[in-house]
Amino acid sequence: MAYLEISKKALLHNLEVIKEKIKDPYKVAVVLKDNAYGHGIDIVAPIAKSANIKHCVVRNIKEAVYVENLFETILILNPTKVKLKPHMYQCINDISQIDFIKEGSSVELKVDTGMHRNGIEVAHIDEALQKIEDKKLLLKGIFTHYRGSDILTSEFFWQKKKFEAIKAKYAHLNVRFHSFNSAALFRSKKCEDDLARVGIATYGYIDYEKGLDIPTLKPVMSLYAKKISTRILQKGERIGYGGEYEAPRDMVVSTYDAGYADGVFRINPDNPIPLANGKKVLGRISMDSLCAEGDDEKIMLFNDASIWAKHFNTISYEILVSMRDSLPRVQV
Repeated sequence: MAYLEISKKALLHNLEVIKEKIKDPYKVAVVLKDNAYGHGIDIVAPIAKSANIKHCVVRNIKEAVYVENLFETILILNPTKVKLKPHMYQCINDISQIDFIKEGSSVELKVDTGMHRNGIEVAHIDEALQKIEDKKLLLKGIFTHYRGSDILTSEFFWQKKKFEAIKAKYAHLNVRFHSFNSAALFRSKKCEDDLARVGIATYGYIDYEKGLDIPTLKPVMSLYAKKISTRILQKGERIGYGGEYEAPRDMVVSTYDAGYADGVFRINPDNPIPLANGKKVLGRISMDSLCAEGDDEKIMLFNDASIWAKHFNTISYEILVSMRDSLPRVQV
């Protein structure tokens, strides 16, 4: 069966680069949402703990419970009606969510400084804080998210300035403040916040625009497929659905057990996907298989998701999280 290799060495390298940049290792919060960006939360979380990472961010209560004994604090981006342990902080994205969060729960308030996706409008922060107090919730933090920290414009700076004003106004609350994601961290001289939520950089990538310095990160994930069968394709014979690939010569062709059901994008055969060994997929990708020249027992499809991201005109995030949970993750 096709499988993913997750490199412990690369992951630890990236965490060390992050800690060196932030200067204070206690400020690092590793983002483990969506199965650790497709890498496997069961693999990544213990490695992060071994690297002395104290904080994490997850998407939901299921992920939070899975790592509840590994971190000092766990920020849950989607709140729940269930009362959780005190070190599990539920994110308030909208004032209406305060009504259903259980009394005594730990919460963090997300504020909208310009992303206009989730978060309390700046003008309504005082109202939200009052409701949190009335509901007897435990406020642990105030944070925001940048919409343009990875692009070479002024947007990052005016949004950051807006959050700095919020930090100054509410400093008396004695809660943690955080806004830095991976891109914001590495394009700044220092992290003035109490925490940095480091997601994509943990896994070896930053999708910066040209002109921004890229740190020396190492991709953590590699995708492999195993051989199902091998045949001799005669010159002029065609392969796969629609017979869209025609052999230009007699050639050895093998079928491998990775397809679009595993998260490998189905593509136009006129623009064949590049494989890590320099070969290309021949013909259309099927649901559970693909074809390539040669008879290797297994092939590496990629060890750098940014190459596929460029090929498909997308971002590395999408390639990584497209890898199905059914694919085995193997720590190496």
